[in-house]
Amino acid sequence: MNALIDHRLRRSWTADAADAAQLPVRAARWLDQRIGPVTPGAASAADVSAEIPSPKLSNSATEALAKVVGTENVLVDAPARLARATGLSYLDLVRRRSPRAEFPVPDAVVLPAGPDEVQAVLDVCVEHDVGVVPFGGGTSVVGGVAALRGGKTAVIALDLVRLDALVSVDAESRIAVLQAGVRGPEAERLLGEHGLTLGHIPQSYERATIGGFAATRSAGQASSGYGRFEDMVTGVRLATPRGEWKLGVAPASAAGPDLRQLAIGSEGTLGVITEVALRVRPVPPVRHYEGYALPGWAAGVAAVRDLAQHHALADVTRLSDVDETEVSLALNAGLKTAALRRYLAARGVRRPCFLIVGWEGTAHDVALRRRETARRLKAAGAVRVGKALGESWRHGRFAGPRQRDALLDRGVCVETLETAAYWSNVDELRDDVRAALTASLGRSIVMCHISHAYETGASLYFTVLTARDETDPIGQWQRAKAAACEAIAGTGTISHHHAVGVDHAPYLSAEIGALGVEVLRAVKSTVDPTGILNPGKLV
Repeated sequence: MNALIDHRLRRSWTADAADAAQLPVRAARWLDQRIGPVTPGAASAADVSAEIPSPKLSNSATEALAKVVGTENVLVDAPARLARATGLSYLDLVRRRSPRAEFPVPDAVVLPAGPDEVQAVLDVCVEHDVGVVPFGGGTSVVGGVAALRGGKTAVIALDLVRLDALVSVDAESRIAVLQAGVRGPEAERLLGEHGLTLGHIPQSYERATIGGFAATRSAGQASSGYGRFEDMVTGVRLATPRGEWKLGVAPASAAGPDLRQLAIGSEGTLGVITEVALRVRPVPPVRHYEGYALPGWAAGVAAVRDLAQHHALADVTRLSDVDETEVSLALNAGLKTAALRRYLAARGVRRPCFLIVGWEGTAHDVALRRRETARRLKAAGAVRVGKALGESWRHGRFAGPRQRDALLDRGVCVETLETAAYWSNVDELRDDVRAALTASLGRSIVMCHISHAYETGASLYFTVLTARDETDPIGQWQRAKAAACEAIAGTGTISHHHAVGVDHAPYLSAEIGALGVEVLRAVKSTVDPTGILNPGKLV
């Protein structure tokens, strides 16, 4: 993939006009009524000629890197460097829409072709004391790929796009080894040729990579069935400043702590993940999605908890609160909203919370599991809405980032944040975060859904819409996010699946303790003694 195309793909989620989501007129009117008038902002395609600093990578380092990957794979032009300078958070996109580059930019982009070249690149960077930011799909929303220097004179973005192979398939053990740069859809295509699937489908699926999933402890939308990404990892191969590191030789082991789990979630600070061995499954012949409505948030939470604690969760189990359900009814042109409201009201559900459930597997397995889930939901007072709601969600589940581009164009501040808590704290945490966001932002829409459920608790995923403060858009969201993080600290985790990056680093100590932070620092000092790996992230 050439640098220009990479640049276009990574400036925003939308690759081109054909991919852009349009905000329907009725949706725009509804938003104006809820959050007040907004001022259209800068267009999504910001000026690619924005002034950025000249690269500070020394000639000797540049030449050494070129010897490893080839001159054509050491990019120093402005578009290539800008394309890997940030992730895709709201603040990243707002900064990119500014006529000036107000964020750190790498001095070069290096594209190695395989694990051995990645290791050789790190060896060069150790020798020349150059910072290294691993870059996969660039979908981080917590500053995980920000080109911070960490006191180094120069920093490179190590783009793993050329590590795009399916290395091996062990059909007997159901293990596949994929290189770190393989994106979600390509992983499914490659595995599908062997009749297999990974089943890991987060909202970032279209752009995110296998290495990124592992580095951030990703959770897919069907995690109740397939597991979180760390549950799928059987082995990992990393390049580190001290040499290559391979982990995972058996399905289970008592040979000390599981160091695979140290590598997973390390966010590029302990090594660059180059290959991941993953548990895979046969492609499911049946996928069945449908929707239910529950009479309020409390009833919905109780129903999902009951499913989780009786092992009756669907593979996808997603509960929206009243506000998120209201937005779905207002903005989803595919739903016959008036008729649906009458149908639910006739059954006593006037403030519904939508529940999306989906099963994947054989026809027999899906039918069996679906019956048990349906039985428990009926007992909880849920009203079945039918396949239309479930299929509407399934086919539109990747539209959110594109819709965000359209909302940004309109002048809306739109961002997400997530956490998780034990069931006894879920309601309190939701209320506290909503109150913190509302107090900071004023007139706004704060939506929440449970995206992942466990026997002991659940995740909470918040989406916020408010009129953008055109005088201080950066500060507006920074203050709101800080208020939300303070509300989360002590009750829930600072991140269920978005990772730590830069944004959540100040809150990590409160969760794992000062000693825990020292343990991470000690490990980093062992594998990365000069501190070249992803400066400023995690710890």
